[in-house]
Amino acid sequence: MQIFWMLLTGLAAGVLSGMFGVGGGLIIVPSLVLIMGFTQHTANATSLVALLLPVGILGVLEYYRAGKITTEHLWFGVIIAIGLFAGAFFGAKIATSLTNEMLRKIFAVFIGIVAVRMWLQ
Repeated sequence: MQIFWMLLTGLAAGVLSGMFGVGGGLIIVPSLVLIMGFTQHTANATSLVALLLPVGILGVLEYYRAGKITTEHLWFGVIIAIGLFAGAFFGAKIATSLTNEMLRKIFAVFIGIVAVRMWLQ
């Protein structure tokens, strides 16, 4: 059953990532915490493991073929990836210094702020 939920979570994250550019933080992590019962730390780390693989390449190719992104956008993505590389390290350092309860509450506030901002945009 665990494998089913992991596959379903990955599928949902992939679809929503392709549609909205979200996946790890807004789909995978809440699913692992709320459905699978992972701690916030474990969910964060598991999401990072999933995102290490080149999971977005097919989505990127489809957007490129459809003319929705240009070579310039690909370079922007590479630049963002460089920031992600360093940011993931520092984010993990910060997260591991917090208690599970504090990290979960900060994450909930973050999701709430994102939701309100997206709604009001």
